[in-house]
Amino acid sequence: MAESKFQTIVDVPQFPWQTGYKTKNLFMGSCFTENVGAKMEALKYPVDINPFGILYNPLSVANGLQLLLEEKQLSAIDLIEHNGLWHSFSHHGRFSNTEQKMALDDINTRIKSSAAFLKEAGFLFLTFGTAWIYRYKKSGELVSNCHKIPAREFVRERLSVQQIVEVYRELLHKIWQINPELKVVFTVSPIRHWKDGAVENQRSKSTLVLAVDQLIQELGADKCAYFPSYEIVMDELRDYRFYAEDMLHISEVAIKHIWSRFEAALINPESIEIAREVQKICNAVKHRPINKKSLEYSKFLLSFLNKLELLEKRFPYLNLKLEKEYFNVQIEQFGGSDQTIVS
Repeated sequence: MAESKFQTIVDVPQFPWQTGYKTKNLFMGSCFTENVGAKMEALKYPVDINPFGILYNPLSVANGLQLLLEEKQLSAIDLIEHNGLWHSFSHHGRFSNTEQKMALDDINTRIKSSAAFLKEAGFLFLTFGTAWIYRYKKSGELVSNCHKIPAREFVRERLSVQQIVEVYRELLHKIWQINPELKVVFTVSPIRHWKDGAVENQRSKSTLVLAVDQLIQELGADKCAYFPSYEIVMDELRDYRFYAEDMLHISEVAIKHIWSRFEAALINPESIEIAREVQKICNAVKHRPINKKSLEYSKFLLSFLNKLELLEKRFPYLNLKLEKEYFNVQIEQFGGSDQTIVS
């Protein structure tokens, strides 16, 4: 008798290339980008996540990439003041500040570092959340975030497949001129924009999926690919236990599942093995002993410091500087050198 199946499994394609610890990875887009990017960051992969903060629609993501290409430095005329805060329409509210100069300093410092990162990146992961965009009526400017300015001051419109394709066709060719080896992986966020309503949300997501498909067909599967995060949640995780309390965002369990599919498909086997050891070191940093002055804790610290140093020797491209500093500080606080602790 055939075994019963209680779940539909989404086929993740075999990608012709994979990333890892030797490769820089730039993530841009919706909050789903941050979920997956954060998993890589926690495992000490070289990543840059959302240099403009969370961006939901493809045109805002494209605008951010264009600013990185230009290495543009914003000035006071690029900011708007509302409710005592200075905002940039190209940025998420995490860059807003009560002080205009501080807002500009944060924005421009990040643009400069991320522009340099883009030139050296091996992968660009783009997550589109919605096809709906907002324009500021006073200027016609596309906004990445309305910053709680009243809705009546914006015009709302839904992008077409062709609008998205035309923007990215030109933009990606520009990016490949400065970084010819860059691989672009598109995803569509599984997080539903329920304020648009069920039907409009589905039309929006469908627009994004079709636009990505057309881009990959035009630009070539040797440089572009699609990771089916949206489909994995809709079909493999078709249950509200995989959602957060708002029933729209996905839960940590769902994020872990998508990460496991992502890791298996897009990260090379050597890096997956290294990540297992890195995870042990990161867990050791989070460990909080009952007695910091115990001999057992000193041995614990020395053991993981040695493991870390062995990893560094085997894989010199790993960046475990912060973890190494942590262990050394804890050991110094205990009493100094290896010999002092063991004696």
